[in-house]
Amino acid sequence: MYQRKEGYRFSVDALLLYSFVNVRYVKDAVDLGAGSGVIGLLLARKYSGARVLLVELQQTLYRLAERNIELNGLGERVIAVLRDISSLHEVYPPMSYDIAVSNPPFRKPASGRLSRGEERAVARHELRLRLPELAKSASHLLRARGRFFMIYHPERVIEMIDTLRAEHLEPKRIRFVHNDIDSVSKMVLVEAVKGGKAGLKVEKPLILYQADGSYTEEVKAMYE
Repeated sequence: MYQRKEGYRFSVDALLLYSFVNVRYVKDAVDLGAGSGVIGLLLARKYSGARVLLVELQQTLYRLAERNIELNGLGERVIAVLRDISSLHEVYPPMSYDIAVSNPPFRKPASGRLSRGEERAVARHELRLRLPELAKSASHLLRARGRFFMIYHPERVIEMIDTLRAEHLEPKRIRFVHNDIDSVSKMVLVEAVKGGKAGLKVEKPLILYQADGSYTEEVKAMYE
């Protein structure tokens, strides 16, 4: 993977989200806010016959995604586009994808300290993409019973569920992520089904680090 030395860089969040996707068969997948393309490229390797669309708003990250597609030899099945997620309905027909994934910005502009540099700020704060716009686009793109996977901040989990349900995306599976067994949750993984019936499964917590600071066996297995 190519990444910028300065600017937005993917972290363990991307790997957690990728590992949370548990669909058996995927024909068409879309990564909304793909960054340098890591999640979409991993999905393309996992689902060897799938076509994957990487949607990125920032030109610097879009160019990296294109380079990473070429670097990994996936140009025949993976395409990157430079586009605002909220305008996808103007170009892409409805009900075109089996799964959609997203690691979106989750901090409101007035909350938290803005990341250094515009690239990281846009990736982490809702400056150019808000949750309702993301949910609307995901719902538009997904086929009936299609799955939407995202990682978000626990403080906004109620807002997230309400927003997804407003766009006919029913949360079906949720897992809270903790740094260690004594810490509060720092992230939450969610799977929603388009047109799904109500009923939410809360999975056991995902612990990232052992007492000595090393990754837990589950996280190590993800990297392997």
